[in-house]
Amino acid sequence: MVDSSGRQPPRRRVPGPARPARPAGSRGSGRPQRPGPGARSARRPAPPRSAAPPRPLRLGRPRPRLRMVGLALTLVMLAFVLRLLQVQAVDASTYAAKAEQNRYVVHTLAAERGGITDRNGVALATSVDAYDITADPTMFTREQLKIDDGPEQAAALLAPILGRSQPDIVAKLRPKDRNLRYVRLALSRTPQVWTQIKDLKRALAKKAETDRSTVNVLAGVFADPSSKRVYPNGDLAAGILGWVNAEGVGGGGIEQQLDKTLAGKDGKIRYAQSGGRQVPTAGSTETPAVPGSDIELTIDRDIQWAAQNAISEQVGKSAADRGYVIVQDTRTGEILAMANAPGFDPNDLAHADPATLGNPALQDAYEPGSTAKVMSMAAVLEENAATPLTHLTVPNRLHRGDRLFQDDIDHSTWYLTLNGVLAKSSNIGTIMATGELGRTQSQANRMLYSYLRKFGIGGASGLRFPGETRGILAAPDKWSTSQQFTIPFGQGFSINALQAASVYSTIANGGVRVDPTLVRGTKGPDGRFTPAPAPKKNRVVSTATARSLAQMLESVVDDEEGTGNKARIPGYRVAGKTGTANRVDPATGKYHGYTSSFAGFAPADNPRITVYCAIQNATKGSYFGGQICGPIYKQVMEFALKTLQVPPTGAKAANLPVTFEP
Repeated sequence: MVDSSGRQPPRRRVPGPARPARPAGSRGSGRPQRPGPGARSARRPAPPRSAAPPRPLRLGRPRPRLRMVGLALTLVMLAFVLRLLQVQAVDASTYAAKAEQNRYVVHTLAAERGGITDRNGVALATSVDAYDITADPTMFTREQLKIDDGPEQAAALLAPILGRSQPDIVAKLRPKDRNLRYVRLALSRTPQVWTQIKDLKRALAKKAETDRSTVNVLAGVFADPSSKRVYPNGDLAAGILGWVNAEGVGGGGIEQQLDKTLAGKDGKIRYAQSGGRQVPTAGSTETPAVPGSDIELTIDRDIQWAAQNAISEQVGKSAADRGYVIVQDTRTGEILAMANAPGFDPNDLAHADPATLGNPALQDAYEPGSTAKVMSMAAVLEENAATPLTHLTVPNRLHRGDRLFQDDIDHSTWYLTLNGVLAKSSNIGTIMATGELGRTQSQANRMLYSYLRKFGIGGASGLRFPGETRGILAAPDKWSTSQQFTIPFGQGFSINALQAASVYSTIANGGVRVDPTLVRGTKGPDGRFTPAPAPKKNRVVSTATARSLAQMLESVVDDEEGTGNKARIPGYRVAGKTGTANRVDPATGKYHGYTSSFAGFAPADNPRITVYCAIQNATKGSYFGGQICGPIYKQVMEFALKTLQVPPTGAKAANLPVTFEP
C-alpha cells in the first residue's frame, strides 16, 4: 500500500517465535547487530559461584635471582682459591714448617754407659734400667683439661713420687713458650717410680669415665727409657770411681776423667705424634745409640776393701781429720788399692758430706816428714858421699843457718852408721849426711833437688786424675835458709800420698821409676779388649843403691833400735820407714797437729807390693807414724801378700849395724 505522498508505509512485523540471542560480538552478515529501539538486550545466565575457576598465581622472573646466587658462589669460590693459593704457594714453606714442628718430635736415645770393673772383672760401677719422666705442657692447658689449675694438681701428685718440689714441676708444666711440647720432670728414675705414676694415671682415667667431675691431670705425663748409675759396693773405692751427676755426666774420679769413653754416643728418634703418643702409621727415623766402653781398673776389690777398712778404723780411733792408704805393684806400677777415710757413697750423694767428696789421696798436698828421708839417703849413696856403714856422730842439737835443729826426742850424742841414721830417723844425722852432696851448701841443695825431681816430687804422677796435685817443691835457689836443712828430712815441700808410695816402689823396683797406673784397659761394645798404653819408665838410682836402701829400710822394722817395729810381719822380710811431720792446717795456713805416716814394701829382698799409709791430725792417742800407721801397714800388707799368693823368700836379713863404738 502507498500513502498520499507516494511512499509505501512501513511494514508491521508480526511477532513470531523468539530466536536465540547471539553472543556479543558474533557475526551474522559480517556486521554487528545493534538492538533496535525498544529492544531489550539479552542477559546471560549467571553461572553458579561455586563453579568459578581460581585465578592463576603469577611468579616473578627467576633469571635475576639465579644470577645473584651464581655471583655469590663465584665470590666464595674465588676466596677459597685465593686462600689455597696463599697456603700452597705463597706461604707453603712457613705452614709446612709449623705443621712439621707440631706434628713431629725428636727424642734423644741415651747411650748405655759403660761399666767399671776391678782387675778381676768384678763390677764396681754399672748401669741399670731407668726412666726419664717427661711431659707435654700443651696437655695441661685449660683448653685441654677444662680447668685452670691442671699443672698445680699434677704437681701435687708427682712431687712426692719424684722427690721434686711442686713449684719446680709447675714451672715446667706451664712454660713461657706455650708451643713447647716436651719437658723433663725428673731424670733416671727407677722402674718402680714409673710404675707408680702409670698406676695413678690409669686410676684417674678409669674414674674420669664414670665421673665427669674427675679430670685425668696426668694424661700428659710420659717416660723415656734411660739408665741409672749404680755402685754395687757402696762407698768402696768411691774416691777412685767418682760419680755421675743428674745429667748423666761424670762428676768426679774415673767417671769424670774417662767420661767420653764411658758415655758412648747418644742416638735420636724422630716420629709423628698426636696427643703425646706416637702415630705408628706415620713412620719414624732413628739413629741408634752407640754404647760406651767398659773400663777395667788395676785395683783389686778385696785389697781395696782391706785397705779401706783398716784406714777407716784407725781414723775413727785417732779422731783424725782423714787418712789414706795406697797399695801398689812394685814391678808394674799398677795401683792395687787407693783408700780414703772418711769416704762417701756415690749412690747417695744427697746425704754425703761435701768435704769427703773427691780423692784426698791424690788431691791433698802435705809435708811428708821422715818417709822422705829415703830420697836423701838415695842421693847420698848414689853420689858416693857415704855408704850404709859410714859413721856419723850425731849431737843432741845442731846449729844450721838461723835455726837450732833437734830430733824428735832428746838424747845424748848418738854414734850412728848411715844405716842407723835412717833406722832411728835422725833429723840431725840426715842434715849432716846430705851436707856432703856438694862442696858448698848451695851445691848440695841443687844435687838433692835433682834427685827429688827424679823421684817424681813436684811433678805429675802420670795418672791425669781430676784434681790431682803435683805438690810443691821450690827451685833450690829459692829455698829459704831453713828450707836448706828441713827439706832433707821431709819438711819445707809437699807431696800427695801416691807420690810418696811411688818413691818406695821405685826403690823396690831396683831404682827404676814406673809411672803409676789406674786403668788396665777398655772393652768396647764389640767385646774387644784394648790394653792401656804402657807406662813410662826412668831410672832414678842404680840397682846397687836400691838394694842398699832396701837393706837399710829393713833395719827400721827389724832392728830393736828402729822406729817401725809394729810393721813386722812374721815370715817375711819387710822394708819400711816411719814419718811424723808438722802439719800445715789448710784452714789457717799455720802449723797445727801432725801428719803421721808409714811407707814400705815386701818381701824386702824380692819386692812385690808397696803400701803407704798417712793420717792427718790425729787428736786421740799417739800421733807417731810408727805407732798408728805401722799397724795399718802390717794389716794391709799381710792381706795383700796372701791375696796375691806371694810366698816368703826364706832368706835371712842383712842386719846392717845401726850404731858403732867410738
